[in-house]
Amino acid sequence: MKISVLGCGRWGSCIAWYLDRIGHEVISCGLQDAPELQQLLTTHKNDYLTFPESITVTYDHKLAIESAEVIVISISSQYLRDYMKTITQFDLDGKAIVLCMKGIEVTTGKRLTQVVGDFVDTSKTPVAVWVGPGHPQDYVKGVPNCMVIDSENEELKERLVHSFNSELIRFYIGTDLIGSEIGAAAKNVIGIAAGMLDGAGYTSIKGALMARGTREVARLIKAAGGNEISAYGLCHLGDYEATLFSAWSHNRRYGEQFIKGEKFEKLAEGVMTSKAMLKLADTLGVDLPITTAVYRILFEHADPKAELGSLFTRSIKEEF
Repeated sequence: MKISVLGCGRWGSCIAWYLDRIGHEVISCGLQDAPELQQLLTTHKNDYLTFPESITVTYDHKLAIESAEVIVISISSQYLRDYMKTITQFDLDGKAIVLCMKGIEVTTGKRLTQVVGDFVDTSKTPVAVWVGPGHPQDYVKGVPNCMVIDSENEELKERLVHSFNSELIRFYIGTDLIGSEIGAAAKNVIGIAAGMLDGAGYTSIKGALMARGTREVARLIKAAGGNEISAYGLCHLGDYEATLFSAWSHNRRYGEQFIKGEKFEKLAEGVMTSKAMLKLADTLGVDLPITTAVYRILFEHADPKAELGSLFTRSIKEEF
């Protein structure tokens, strides 16, 4: 396939590297003044990997979009709407869009495929999501993992799974787009909570966080019209090791350093996703205690230890 990856940060560059590695013709495209793109243009490498010469690096979006059969977008989720205004200047009919990013739009509470659907006719430009566990630092070392591709378009997701599958990443065909999107976005919020527990010295409570976090997200998925069982799959619970425990997890590290009063300089999608999830939950009438605690700590300056402690000292109730 001819594939253009839009976004050349940590994940965008890893996706371009992976798709080239398994034999696709890849263009890596970013904003002209983005430091990540300038580094790749100058050195063909970044802090995580080295591009082979077969990958074309450019800021020419016209070239990247018009030459691609599949367009993979990997940018900060809250910028997707503005980015769609840019790329829909070009003809997207007959192309497929794959979102390799996780989040819920904070201004609307919409899932990311819904945001894309505000700009394209998905019968002409079908949209899929690529979610699941893993870190670029592992993939470039040859450490395998499993991921999910989901879409409302059955033909597209099956074609992508078969085309992207390899010994490095085993892909599964998703069966619940709503659950895949919400579960993937929500795991970053639970990741921040896990980091906060680490920073507060409450690491032993992470088991309870995992159990209750998954159940909380399952309720939200069900209320949104998805299958609550999706929360127990690769999009959410299956991503907990990479998000709640790994030293490479941006969201876990953000939470830990927030509690310690240290500034984390890189993107932690779960920050704005906590706000977006509460917007969605309010619309659907769902109680999200963990998400609420994270939000209150981040945005309302609630005392972290008191807020986290209150999660596990609530009134006695049945487990589920």
